[in-house]
Amino acid sequence: MGTAGGRVRAVPPVLLALRRFPNPRLTGIGAGLFASLTMFVLACLDRLLFDSSEIVYGLLFLPVSALTALWVRPADLVTAPISVPIAFAVGVFPISGGSDGFGGQTMALVTALAVHAGWLYGGTLIAGLIASVRKVRHMRARRRYPQVQGRTGAEKGRPSPRAPKKVAGAGAQPQPVRADRSRAAR
Repeated sequence: MGTAGGRVRAVPPVLLALRRFPNPRLTGIGAGLFASLTMFVLACLDRLLFDSSEIVYGLLFLPVSALTALWVRPADLVTAPISVPIAFAVGVFPISGGSDGFGGQTMALVTALAVHAGWLYGGTLIAGLIASVRKVRHMRARRRYPQVQGRTGAEKGRPSPRAPKKVAGAGAQPQPVRADRSRAAR
């Protein structure tokens, strides 16, 4: 694309690489399922490859939180910071350890959630910040759209949709009332 001076603006290679990434728009439920399933699979891989390392799981949770907030559609942005902690809890189950039985597994899960609270809060904060920034940008774009439409309508000779309508005031001449004859009156 050329600029006003006729020069072509070069796009940085980083932006070109980022444009090649997928850009899905997930619903709120889809974003929650994506995050939960991804964290469960990553926790299983962490258990197999790194012997249930808490640091590896926490480090993997941060980008999943960011992707969840980036890929959720604008109408469902509020669900990103809600679904991310749920996904953390789903994923921490395979690496929590615990003894046999329901009580042992539950105690290990609660302990793992308490011990990994820093990662949990960090990922939730990342998702919340990204969702908030996206929401603000979306609201600004929606506010700007009617203004741009109003300018283009006025430029083409059409009245702006926000232009005040002419109202008969005190100084206006009354318009003569025409008698409309209906077919029944004929």
